[in-house]
Amino acid sequence: MQRPGLVPDKYYLKSLHEEIDLFDRKLVHMAKFETFATDAARETAIGKLTTKRATLAKAAQKLAEDGIEFNPSELPRSFRVPVQSIEPTTIAEAKTA
Repeated sequence: MQRPGLVPDKYYLKSLHEEIDLFDRKLVHMAKFETFATDAARETAIGKLTTKRATLAKAAQKLAEDGIEFNPSELPRSFRVPVQSIEPTTIAEAKTA
């Protein structure tokens, strides 16, 4: 969803990524800490935020597919691919190998 007067460039994509990250944090906070009168009210509120986040994510994905450049470190945490860490070896394990 493009806002009027905004040029779809790398700065717009960066702001979309920041907004998506904000919605991710809001969703987690709402699910864990917010109090609601009923579970149905909680689900409704979470559904609304999820819909807004999905719209932003779709727009960001479209811009990325159109070739707008971005820095991978600026991606929202939910878009990042988890990196498998290398287990550190101890000195004893290194000597036996």
